[in-house]
Amino acid sequence: MKNPPAYGVTSVDHALRLAVILQVEGPLTVSTAAERLGVAKSTAHRLLTTLVYRDFAVQDDARSYHAGPVLELAATAHSRTGAIRAAALGPMQALVDTVDETVNLSVRTGRTIRFVASVESRQTLRVSSREGMVLPAHQSTGGLVMLAALTDEQITTLYDAAPPGERIDQSKLRTELRAVRRSGIAINLERTERGLIAMGHGITDATGTTVAAVSVSMPSVRYSTARIRRITPALTTAASSISTALS
Repeated sequence: MKNPPAYGVTSVDHALRLAVILQVEGPLTVSTAAERLGVAKSTAHRLLTTLVYRDFAVQDDARSYHAGPVLELAATAHSRTGAIRAAALGPMQALVDTVDETVNLSVRTGRTIRFVASVESRQTLRVSSREGMVLPAHQSTGGLVMLAALTDEQITTLYDAAPPGERIDQSKLRTELRAVRRSGIAINLERTERGLIAMGHGITDATGTTVAAVSVSMPSVRYSTARIRRITPALTTAASSISTALS
């Protein structure tokens, strides 16, 4: 039998209990959450909106709260990410050997992406490892690739749930995603970091679902449209090799 911690934080405990309920039992309203926790509706509402802010919950049109991207992925995220990473490292190294630029692997959770593997270039001037970094999906190469796999309706749902401080121009994003869908490649010209250029391609699993992205990052001094055209076939081959390994 577990004993409660001596210095437990009540609000944290309440939020974690709500997260477990959402994951195990399903949707909640504010009233139901308040009853389950024995708190005021205003307190339950603050807890649920915080879970939404951190992608542990989402709210539907009927004002019910459901398990969010973080909870939906929790059961399989580590094993699936491990499988993707294992399948990707060989092709990533081959891609670095071909283009001599740093190659990254990223996965998406909600409106963010996380770099789960990096293979650095051997050049003295190079983009360093991004492994472990988290970035907004709409600002990153891999994020644009993975967002492009969603429908416009899914994009609307995803970003309408963003807190006010994280709202974006969805019309502009849709225009960018249409270009990515046409070419299959996303290009980042110093969007996330000055002096850094990146290009990415999606990775699919056995069902054809885009589950990750592989990208090539380079210092802007080595960027040219001609070089992008030369790198594209090698990037596409790497993405195809990883996708095949996952199928």
